[in-house]
Amino acid sequence: MRPIPRRSLVDEAIEQLREQIDDGSWPVGHRLPAEARLAEELGMSRASVREATRALVHAGLLSSRQGDGTFVIATDESDVALRRQLGAAEVVEVIEVRRGLDIAAARAAALRRTDGDLDRLAGILQRRRRAAEEGDEAAFVRADVDFHVGLADASHNRTLREMYRSFSAVIGSTVELSDCRVPGSIELSHDHEDLLDVVRAQDHSAAVRAALRILDTQESAVRNRERD
Repeated sequence: MRPIPRRSLVDEAIEQLREQIDDGSWPVGHRLPAEARLAEELGMSRASVREATRALVHAGLLSSRQGDGTFVIATDESDVALRRQLGAAEVVEVIEVRRGLDIAAARAAALRRTDGDLDRLAGILQRRRRAAEEGDEAAFVRADVDFHVGLADASHNRTLREMYRSFSAVIGSTVELSDCRVPGSIELSHDHEDLLDVVRAQDHSAAVRAALRILDTQESAVRNRERD
């Protein structure tokens, strides 16, 4: 019996990973199991799993973050095309698009949020605050993006949630860190906490206004930076 070519094993691993993404077992934002565990679950060698993972990173469905692991960032190639197109957009253009999405997310979240949604959002803001205190800009941006994605999740509108998750890859470009007064220091405003407060109170009109204030502040900072 001839041995199965290595490439066939990699193809099979890619197919199995894609199935986990396609059927929703691994949604956008999900972190994949560690390589050794994943190889055991798939019944394949770590080398085959490693190559399959690299292929899906190259395809844009997965993202490998140093020290954090590998995450699902898209569910199909159309999401990838959207992210790549948005990735080339100007920051102000991204903010303009965010206005429509953030208004819808804030309003719907205020109307439909659950206690579980509120707990998750509060936990993300604690992580964001801790990153600011530690001057960890990368962690701060991740937490900021996670909060807005979590707000879209709290809308309980599947279409809005998926649109926002696809868009989340470029949201980080609009998170303005010009308040870093000195290296390793981030001056934190309370605009996101204010937004969570009115979502908790189920005041959808105030939630919309709070979401827009965040974007107005970011756009103003970006335009001021361009003039400097």
